[in-house]
Amino acid sequence: MNETNLKGKVLSGLFWKFLEQCGAQGIQFIVALVLARLMTPTEYGTIGLITVFITIANTFVQSGFSMALVQGKHVDDEDYSSVLWLSLGLAGIAYIALYAAAPAIAAFYRTDVLIQLVRVMGIMLFPGAVVSIQTAFVARNLAFKKMFQSTMGAVVVSGVLAILYALRGGGIWAMALQQIAYYFSLMLFLFFEVPWRPHLLFSRKNIRQLFSFGWKILVSGLLDTIWQNIYALVIGRKYTSADLGAYNRGEQFPKIIVTNLSQAVQSVMLPAYSKLQDDTEALRSMARRSMKLSAFLIFPMMAGLSAVAEPLIRLLLGEKWMGAVPYLVIMAVSYAVYPVHIINLQIINAKGRSDLFLKLEIIKKILGIAILAISISQGIWIMMLWKLVDEYLCTFINAWPNRRLIGYGPGRQYLDLLPTAAISAVMGVMVWRIEALALGTVTTLLLQIIAGVVVYAVLSWLFNRECLIYLLKLVGKG
Repeated sequence: MNETNLKGKVLSGLFWKFLEQCGAQGIQFIVALVLARLMTPTEYGTIGLITVFITIANTFVQSGFSMALVQGKHVDDEDYSSVLWLSLGLAGIAYIALYAAAPAIAAFYRTDVLIQLVRVMGIMLFPGAVVSIQTAFVARNLAFKKMFQSTMGAVVVSGVLAILYALRGGGIWAMALQQIAYYFSLMLFLFFEVPWRPHLLFSRKNIRQLFSFGWKILVSGLLDTIWQNIYALVIGRKYTSADLGAYNRGEQFPKIIVTNLSQAVQSVMLPAYSKLQDDTEALRSMARRSMKLSAFLIFPMMAGLSAVAEPLIRLLLGEKWMGAVPYLVIMAVSYAVYPVHIINLQIINAKGRSDLFLKLEIIKKILGIAILAISISQGIWIMMLWKLVDEYLCTFINAWPNRRLIGYGPGRQYLDLLPTAAISAVMGVMVWRIEALALGTVTTLLLQIIAGVVVYAVLSWLFNRECLIYLLKLVGKG
């Protein structure tokens, strides 16, 4: 595939993947708002207590080998089938571990209902294993339109079932039903959309070859997943379920926006970067463009979200959820640099350096644990602020290896990101000050949104015109 065709496939892939993420997360967000209205922060926090363990188990099943399928230069049907059976075996091991650990998890949080919740929600590991292979096939072939259609079908089916069950008094089980139904629905929709079918093939030789890359990604993924959920675990144990519910609600808003773009970039750019892994100049050019465009979209969104946190929570969730406001502000600032992490790590993976990827994860987790240990006794808000500091320190750690790999290290990255960061900060302060007018929740929020868009567009035209023009041309071509 020549560079022109690759660029076309990348742009098409980004379009469909971003559309998938926006559509799916948009529907899931609406479903979450409805469920939040029907549930208390304590009930919502109860599901959050076990999300840590389910997510870790899912990472154990899905990470590593599926990414090895995407990164590999030559992959055939025997590779796909071999990884599928291995993933299903890992799902079985993970489910048995969760089933056995359920009483201990319930005792740790002093909440008996978690025993049944863990054992029932663990079932999603099995369709998740199949979906990881189907998704790898989609990513490798840059066929993201099929993923869009399947995902939209799955979120609609699971969302409708969850709301109907919640209206019938299902409570926390409505959220459990939503997640289980999503994985099963997605697996079935993908069977109709994706031409790949599993076969009774298993090659130890192929697994060993994929293992050399995949095991490091698996361990890295487990470390990162544990770390990403450790604050929820600490809050749920040290404080209350209501505190955890507020934290999860506050985190959800920025997380939805950022993961939409980041997952689109991650899914599309890894195969694209991998195809250019032997062309350093082309890889650096594509990485730099990805970095600047991601920041141009995400930085103002996060700055704006921080600025409108109070009226947004009051309007969408109601007064009982106002405790989520400070969490939203801190997490929005924290998630702003998430795409920077993703792009740097995808470059490292594309170069086949999963060993380096693992080393970075270990270094970052040692730093993070040290920061958590220092801050945990200083109160929840000091702990959250130190978490924010850790997130920004890690941008330097992730970027450092790419200074040598492709000649695009922290210094050059920060210079590229500085104009967008400065403009976003100015816009955020101006939007936040509108609250002082005390115009009412709806009026204030609408005025803030309009002001944010206008101010950011004007400042970008004056001081960051290159990114603005590139984005407009990209939209025009789309």
